[in-house]
Amino acid sequence: MKILIIEDEKELVKSISLALRYEGYVCEIAYTAEEANEKVLMYEYDCVLLDINLPDGNGLKILEVIKSRNKSDGVMIITARNSLDDKVQGLNLGADDYLAKPFFTAELLARVSAIIRRKRFGGNTTINFREIVVDLPGKSVGVNGTDVELTRMEYHLLVFLLANKNRVVSKNAIAEHISGDDAELLDKFDFIYSHIKNLKRKLTDAGCEDYIKTIYGLGYKFST
Repeated sequence: MKILIIEDEKELVKSISLALRYEGYVCEIAYTAEEANEKVLMYEYDCVLLDINLPDGNGLKILEVIKSRNKSDGVMIITARNSLDDKVQGLNLGADDYLAKPFFTAELLARVSAIIRRKRFGGNTTINFREIVVDLPGKSVGVNGTDVELTRMEYHLLVFLLANKNRVVSKNAIAEHISGDDAELLDKFDFIYSHIKNLKRKLTDAGCEDYIKTIYGLGYKFST
């Protein structure tokens, strides 16, 4: 899952991104409103952590941009401004949650996870697709009741494909999703092919049907 952190306090960004990356999230960072607007217009995110007070603008304007484009990104406002008016305005504009600074990292992680579950998986803590069961909090995968050992990259790739089942996802979209800003540094997609190949092998070896279809010239599709 991919997170955009829009925050100008660099030490806080470092702390949040370390915690999120430890949990397996891909993080991108925008320190200004200008950077944030560019990113939200170009890319899709599972959750956006949005500070209201930015050096070059109001974070609520970024929220308006996200909602005006009918984007499905989850949005959590994180700010030192803990007034009722700010909360009401942010939630009325379409924010999914509001967390006042200072906050505990564990609470932030729990709220991010809850937003993603609501947005992508109907609030469920598990994804069930035929013989496949994914435990989202536990980050584990089972096929016909048997655990399947996946690497962190393979797990996130499977969740991404399941979140987009019956849709063709391009190699560019996969690279950008699992690598974030680093995707721009990659000139080849051999690593995607390798992870897809290993994921397919592990699932089929566990008795799963091969649901990951290669759509030549376009990308991959998870479907029956």
